[in-house]
Amino acid sequence: MKPFRKYLEEHTADILFQAQAETLGELFEQCALAVEESQVELDGIKPKKKTLITGENKNLDYLLFDFLEDLLVYKDSEQLLFSKFEVDVQEKDGVYSLSCNAYGEKLNPKKHEQKVDVKAITMHLFEVKKEGKLWKAQVLIDI
Repeated sequence: MKPFRKYLEEHTADILFQAQAETLGELFEQCALAVEESQVELDGIKPKKKTLITGENKNLDYLLFDFLEDLLVYKDSEQLLFSKFEVDVQEKDGVYSLSCNAYGEKLNPKKHEQKVDVKAITMHLFEVKKEGKLWKAQVLIDI
């Protein structure tokens, strides 16, 4: 099964998407791509700069939430947007850890086709779960 992401609803203030993959790393990658893709055409973002993003949490939902929020911090503080992710998520002794190499470049309004400005990731409708052999996530982002 190929990992994927799809948008379910778009309102003036929110975008709801779901992602699905066989591994947690792939699931986090699809969610990250969905957040970035909501903001800019991904084809225009070249993987020029590598950024290491790490995290740790006992709650898998909060690990994904924090990771996606970190992407917004990079966008807001450094104008960095990413188009490629290599994510590894591990669980040990009830604690989940994340290590991600994110590849992208600084936003250039003359070069990059912008869509909407994502303000925040919300906990409303937020979910990470395993169904059979697949990991699934649902995320609502505030625009």
